[in-house]
Amino acid sequence: MKSWLRIGPALMLLGVCGWAGIADAQAPTPSNAPASTPSADAPKAAAPKAAKTKAAKKPANVYKPVIEQKAMDLLKATSDRLAAAKSMSFTAVVGYEYPSKLGPPIVYSTRYDVTMQRPNKLRILIPGDGPASEYYYDGKIAMAYAPAENLVAIADNAPPSIDGALEAAYKNAAIFFPFEDLLVADPYAALTKGTMLAFYIGPSAVIGGVKTDMVAWANNDVFLQIWIGADDKLPRRVRAMYRTDPLALRHEVTFSDWKIDPAVTDDMFTSAKAQSAGRMKFAAPAAAPKGVKPLTMGSSKATPAKAPAKSN
Repeated sequence: MKSWLRIGPALMLLGVCGWAGIADAQAPTPSNAPASTPSADAPKAAAPKAAKTKAAKKPANVYKPVIEQKAMDLLKATSDRLAAAKSMSFTAVVGYEYPSKLGPPIVYSTRYDVTMQRPNKLRILIPGDGPASEYYYDGKIAMAYAPAENLVAIADNAPPSIDGALEAAYKNAAIFFPFEDLLVADPYAALTKGTMLAFYIGPSAVIGGVKTDMVAWANNDVFLQIWIGADDKLPRRVRAMYRTDPLALRHEVTFSDWKIDPAVTDDMFTSAKAQSAGRMKFAAPAAAPKGVKPLTMGSSKATPAKAPAKSN
């Protein structure tokens, strides 16, 4: 999965070791105990030849990542449920941490109301926090609409599938949704790409008021904890930490209001209001003008956030 932990020392250790690989073994430190002093009257013995011996190395005590079949089976079950849906809708609330000037991160949240119909219709409404926006794709055109500004970016001749439309939106306009792996035609391939570690954590009954099974999964980029509905096999929560993030910030997506195969109509995947709005280019945001710096790099004398110290 593209997007997203601290879930206790034991699991974090597994994730770190899984990424770190095999550590170098340490040679034992030779003894520094003083030798006994010979008597002054004792005859001098010939100095023995130095033996050419290698210091013995102790094998490194390294955790070897495992890929448990039960964990992979649960990922396959949720993927199959999503792939089999002809239409579906859900709400995703994404929480992501951002470093503050004080040091501890601040959590920001974004809500996504998603409706889709395979193979080529998608609507994503983002009411906030932050600027509201809307994304429509009807198999022919894709629109990114900013209702407050009444501006729209339209991509004519969009790819003929949801997979292609999402890829084009990211490539051409830097539009990305943190749950895209659930929308594509083959969720299992997307969810398990590059698997290095997977294991079953245990059951839970506190997420969304339903029974879930918890799975830990990692590839070389991200370590995930995933809650999967025990009965309906639908994803309920995903928490993630990225390997290369020096601040070890955490990301989380909580899913709710799932509807599988709801009735949908073609007019749900377009917007007359958006089509009549002022036009802007369907492209990635332009770089900041030369000389313009983010507020955190301006005149403030506050100490920048530092990466948290690693715990033993």
